[in-house]
Amino acid sequence: MTQDLFHPHRHESHPKIISRLKRANGHLAAVARMIEEGKPCLEVAQQLQAVESAVRNAKQALIHDHMDHCLEEGSLSQQRAELKAISRYL
Repeated sequence: MTQDLFHPHRHESHPKIISRLKRANGHLAAVARMIEEGKPCLEVAQQLQAVESAVRNAKQALIHDHMDHCLEEGSLSQQRAELKAISRYL
C-alpha cells in the first residue's frame, strides 16, 4: 500500500484535488494580504473559514478516493489497519 519514487501513487481524482489545493493556496495568500492591509477581522475570519473548508474538502476527497480504490489490496487485516490509520484524518 505504500508507494515509492519509482511507482508513484496516482488516482484519477488527483488532478482535481491538486486544482482545489492550488485555489486554496491562492485564497490563503489573499487572506494574508487582507491582514497586512488591515482589513476588518470579521472579513478575515470569514475568508479563513473558506480556506479551511476548501482544504478540508480536498482532504476528504483524497481519503474517500483512497478508501474506494486502495483498500481492495492486501489481506483483510491489512485493509482494516489502513482504514483505521487513514480514518483518523477525517
